[in-house]
Amino acid sequence: MKRILAGLFIFVLLGLVFSASSALAERPRTAQRTYDIGKEVTLTGKVSSVLVRPEPGMVSGSHLILSVGAARVDASLGRFALLGRDALAVGEGQEIEVTGLLQTVHEKQIMLVRMVKVEGRTYLIRNEHGVPVSPQSRQWAAQKGEAR
Repeated sequence: MKRILAGLFIFVLLGLVFSASSALAERPRTAQRTYDIGKEVTLTGKVSSVLVRPEPGMVSGSHLILSVGAARVDASLGRFALLGRDALAVGEGQEIEVTGLLQTVHEKQIMLVRMVKVEGRTYLIRNEHGVPVSPQSRQWAAQKGEAR
């Protein structure tokens, strides 16, 4: 009886491992794994709206909706850009420059913003690997004299 239960346990365990690995293989890649600084683009536009919280269907974190010519661009800022000391200071109607990677997420094209330039000041939103920069990292970079 113990052998039967042990065999059944191994069978179930292998099934779980196989289904988990299949699910992981089908999972979309995250920005951190696919961010390619060589494919970055820079856009200049006017801020139509500042979203501290995403609207339904958007990726998590804060967003800027930009008017770039006749197009609207969803500029994803991540969780930290509008938080803490030296946070991004931007409002509706301001002309800004954003540098980042255009990607399709949830069947919508967004820009994963790495840097924002507002009125001569540069804000670092993500590092060169696409990982959002925390308020603590911004403060440390400011003390070192790097772009904030």
